[in-house]
Amino acid sequence: MSEEVLDELSVLSAVFCGKDEFQVIEESAETGLVCRIHTLVQTDEKETPLNLTFHLPPGYPDAPPDVSISSSELSRKQCQELKEMVVNKARSLQARPMVHELVMWLQHNFSDLIATSDVLQRQNTADCEAEGVWTALLHLDHMRSKAKYIKLIEKWTAELRLTGRLFVGKPILILLQGERRSIKEYIHLQRTVKVDVDSSGKRCKEKMMSVLCEIPLSEDFERISTFEVKEALSLEDLRKEFDEVGALKLYQEFVPSLQ
Repeated sequence: MSEEVLDELSVLSAVFCGKDEFQVIEESAETGLVCRIHTLVQTDEKETPLNLTFHLPPGYPDAPPDVSISSSELSRKQCQELKEMVVNKARSLQARPMVHELVMWLQHNFSDLIATSDVLQRQNTADCEAEGVWTALLHLDHMRSKAKYIKLIEKWTAELRLTGRLFVGKPILILLQGERRSIKEYIHLQRTVKVDVDSSGKRCKEKMMSVLCEIPLSEDFERISTFEVKEALSLEDLRKEFDEVGALKLYQEFVPSLQ
């Protein structure tokens, strides 16, 4: 570790000298150094506690630090947006020891940064509301590693807050409902991540998925409240499943042609 970085650590331990205010958590020649700073930010309304974790890579300060932020008074979304602002600030600075400078910048601009975060959050909410709920129907050609494939689909739909059904049979269909951007992200993951295995057992991407439809939810369709997996269905059972979730029109339009 360079002398200037050691000097910075000495300054940080002197500035944040209270109990548990400053800690070096990890130090390694391979991965760099991780330190944590606990501080209180004063605003006109209240004090906000912040836990700031800085990961200084081996190339620091030529390479900027990574940052994570947590607080009992802020939402996870606000903490993530603050982190992105601090990381962007770090990237804009010339290469020099900057941890103390970043903490001071965050403290001095905290109210404005939180206000910006709130505006972004309201804009995102408004965008989602404007987009409304969408429905998509996807067709998969096959599943060789069925158990792992299903587990991955369940993981993605949970993370993206999508509801619907996975019908595992002949044909294999995925019915999705949720925000349009989440459906787009799901389709992107389905096409770009290695989700199955090929005939030789090697992991492979889904090359034969087709998007049968992607439409806004209308009065003709019901809102699906959960995501469930349905296996070994006959065609009649499949039709009934579509009917039960209010998507019989999709079945009638797309499924018969897949036989």
